[in-house]
Amino acid sequence: MSEIAKLTLGNETYELPVTTGSENEKAIEIGKLRGESSYITLDKGFKNTGACKSAITFLDGEKGILRYRGYPIEQLAEQASFLEVAYLLINGELPSKHEFETFESKITGHTLVHEDMRAFFEAYPRNAHPMGILASMVCSLSTFYPESQDPNRAPKAVELTIHRLLAKIPTLAAWAFKHSHSHPFVYPVNKLNYCENFLHMMFKMPTEDYEIDPVVVDSLNKLLILHADHEQNCSASTVRIVGSSQANLYASISAGVSALWGPLHGGANQAVIEMLTRIEEDGGDLEKYIAKAKDKNDPFRLMGFGHRVYKNFDPRAKIIKVSCDEILNKLGVNDPTLEIAKKLEEHALKDEYFVERGLYPNVDFYSGIIYRAIGIPTEMFTVMFALGRLPGWIAQWKEMVENGEPIGRPRQIYVGPNKRDYVALDKR
Repeated sequence: MSEIAKLTLGNETYELPVTTGSENEKAIEIGKLRGESSYITLDKGFKNTGACKSAITFLDGEKGILRYRGYPIEQLAEQASFLEVAYLLINGELPSKHEFETFESKITGHTLVHEDMRAFFEAYPRNAHPMGILASMVCSLSTFYPESQDPNRAPKAVELTIHRLLAKIPTLAAWAFKHSHSHPFVYPVNKLNYCENFLHMMFKMPTEDYEIDPVVVDSLNKLLILHADHEQNCSASTVRIVGSSQANLYASISAGVSALWGPLHGGANQAVIEMLTRIEEDGGDLEKYIAKAKDKNDPFRLMGFGHRVYKNFDPRAKIIKVSCDEILNKLGVNDPTLEIAKKLEEHALKDEYFVERGLYPNVDFYSGIIYRAIGIPTEMFTVMFALGRLPGWIAQWKEMVENGEPIGRPRQIYVGPNKRDYVALDKR
């Protein structure tokens, strides 16, 4: 017998069905409450409201579990390539060898962007933030492929748009970086794999060879996988709600990029480096800042520690910590900011204050350190996040369309003035 929740409002009792997910998550369905009563629910920030049923990602913050389509993140990060994970998220199953080779080949065939888009880059000031450029460029892709603007087109047409997005965003991201440094654009080299190609476009200079370090490639591959999806977060929800209006995939992904840009979402790893730089510029007195972090009356907060979802540990941080250590050891980077980061990590892992409160270094802490170590500037950190999150956004959009979900339209409780009469301007 199906489980029923009963809600009593005054003299009326309403029976609301309970939905149970495949991991035994339970939700009270309140969709019919408005039709049967005058009540709606109020949940600021939708912190306890399920907006959809999804088969993409399972996350249990209490137990530190993250799975893509049922596969533990630990196994995927250790054994899979980013494009293999992208295929899994978008299509629901891991690809066969033939399916993967076909998928990779189709993406490789679309890495170039239309030459007319170069003029867009030239119009931006040199100090334009790369996330602003990326959001604009992704949306502009829809104007170069007008046939993509109907999300209800044949599956093959949607598949082509997906391949184009996965192929072109690394090129656009790398060109945004090059533009900010007044460096010539580097075109993709399709004999390289996905991560190698991106690093080549980022760091190759006309007069120099760029040697691709396999340790750097492996760390980038892991970081992209760890960021590939994270359930119904701010940017994923944005992609779904924009897509629910039947906006095309390019426009929906562009909206996701903009949502990710905020410092409360994708900007967290940038905030880590900014915090470490502040400590360094203030003389590097780590004990001073640890004391400030422990003082509840001090506004200073340690960035990159703890997580609003993971209560005990972030499973992604455990994975990327290993890569972080490998990167720092291999590259032998002599950077005072990174030295402060290593000392801070060591302290936080042993200090009872941090341990008792679950203030462990999270994925943003380690990703910021890795990106800085391999030469990616701070303003590009959020772009790197977007590069990783792209397949998750695509999967969320695709699932929403295939499920025929209605247009998103939250309700509100009005708290403004009651009815009042207009007074003419000359009488006010």
